[in-house]
Amino acid sequence: MTGRFARVLSLTAVLLTTVACQTGPADAAPAWEPSSGPGAAARHDVVTWGAAADQLGQGTTDRGYRLVVHTSTAGSGLRVRVSNAFGDRPLTLDSVYAGLQGQGAALKPGSNRRLTFGGARSVTVPAGATAWSDPLPGNLPAGSNLAVSLHSPDAAGPATGHGMAMQTSYITQGDHTAEESAANWTGTTGSWWYLDSVSVRPKNPDTGAVVALGDSITDGWASTSDQNRRWPDYLARRLQKADTEVKGVADEGISGNKVLADGAGQAALNRLDRDVLSQPGLRTVFLFEGVNDIKAHSGVTAAGLIAGYQEIVRRAHAAGKCVVASTVGPFEGWPEWDPAGEAVRQQVNQYIRTSGEFDHIADFDRILRSPYDQARMLPFLDGGDHIHPNDKGMQAMADSVDLASLDCDR
Repeated sequence: MTGRFARVLSLTAVLLTTVACQTGPADAAPAWEPSSGPGAAARHDVVTWGAAADQLGQGTTDRGYRLVVHTSTAGSGLRVRVSNAFGDRPLTLDSVYAGLQGQGAALKPGSNRRLTFGGARSVTVPAGATAWSDPLPGNLPAGSNLAVSLHSPDAAGPATGHGMAMQTSYITQGDHTAEESAANWTGTTGSWWYLDSVSVRPKNPDTGAVVALGDSITDGWASTSDQNRRWPDYLARRLQKADTEVKGVADEGISGNKVLADGAGQAALNRLDRDVLSQPGLRTVFLFEGVNDIKAHSGVTAAGLIAGYQEIVRRAHAAGKCVVASTVGPFEGWPEWDPAGEAVRQQVNQYIRTSGEFDHIADFDRILRSPYDQARMLPFLDGGDHIHPNDKGMQAMADSVDLASLDCDR
């Protein structure tokens, strides 16, 4: 099967799914810039922002959230996905809006628009499920700070969201989702609640996305908050300027996450379908995970971790997606480092570099390590704890990625 033919089949499947699932009206007032031009009906959805779902604690009745997220690719027909993946009861959201952030919790005047679900202003999401909104007419530029405001009248029980956002969002009591003013949005939160994906329809129907599957390094720990300096953010900015069809980027890192075992979020193997393979327009999975399995001293061997990688590759390939894998970075100086773990890391990295089982590889270990001690991070790139890169390190990682490797077909 040629790559082009595979894309046509993929596009056909997306269009059929869209027609089947979207029953709401399409005559709402335009948002942002009016969308126009021939071929709009042929566009397909591509993820422009994403964050891995996890349990966040308990839901709060009559609570509103104004969640600030940074988009990657441009497009029309914005949709958001709300998640109750970890809930033990139905979640009702009775008001959901999307607008462009101005300053703080304030929105740019005239940008805030109501989102509907199957034509209705409210949606009830069953426990363990997600729900996509109807498309919102209008064009959303690349690199926008989008503010998704949502309210639940009766949230309770385990809440779903993303704990370490590295981004300030806002909270309020009562329903103030329609308000563009910041006056009632006086509380703050460092998490994204009930929101796990945003998609758009790019002008180019061949546009695709890469999803980064990882741990706290991918999640952005030690990067500067509110500045979008995680390595997937730097990668997204490179892609927007490049001559490539891959433009969408979703960051599906979870701090403390492992490939093999649940703990800080579900293991990569257990969340692959929901957090990664379900993302619209996915072309390539970028796998950068394993250091938490190694340093946990739980008996994980190189062979065990390699088997986990092989399972991810098998499932991604079965879904028609490419896999780019990166070597595991250095972490000598972190309290859990020891020679035995370092030996496992070296064996795993040798496999990644030489096995040929991945469609392409990246070598973040080579980028981050010191030339004088290859088990230790280069101090210039070290966020201070010897395992998490700083802003410079995040940028160096993103700059090292071969963009052509992300634009592959199966």
